[in-house]
Amino acid sequence: MCKPDPLPKERPASLMARFGIGLIWIYQHSLSLILGRACRYQPSCSHYTAEAMTRFGFWRGGWIGLSRIIRCNPYGASGYDPVPLSLPKTSRWYLPWRYGHWNGDHIDPKTRFDLKD
Repeated sequence: MCKPDPLPKERPASLMARFGIGLIWIYQHSLSLILGRACRYQPSCSHYTAEAMTRFGFWRGGWIGLSRIIRCNPYGASGYDPVPLSLPKTSRWYLPWRYGHWNGDHIDPKTRFDLKD
């Protein structure tokens, strides 16, 4: 008897998600080279958004990525911040701001770059 996988099987990215990921790829290979590759988080904001779009689709993943990009500023948090494995239970397509983490409170303090001992 096989054990069920702990994570749900990922389905292929939708056409819109592939389009968004393509735009991110263009940014990574053009504008990002000019602006510099200094991100406050690991993985970088563009990789995070691309992974979120792959996992959750263009709409949900885009909002998750937008929340990460907005908190990537000098006054924001920093550190290791992977894409969530599942969506919050309170999220709905018509309430898209509930998809993302809009502050850095969810990041483990041990992995933060901005907190000094």
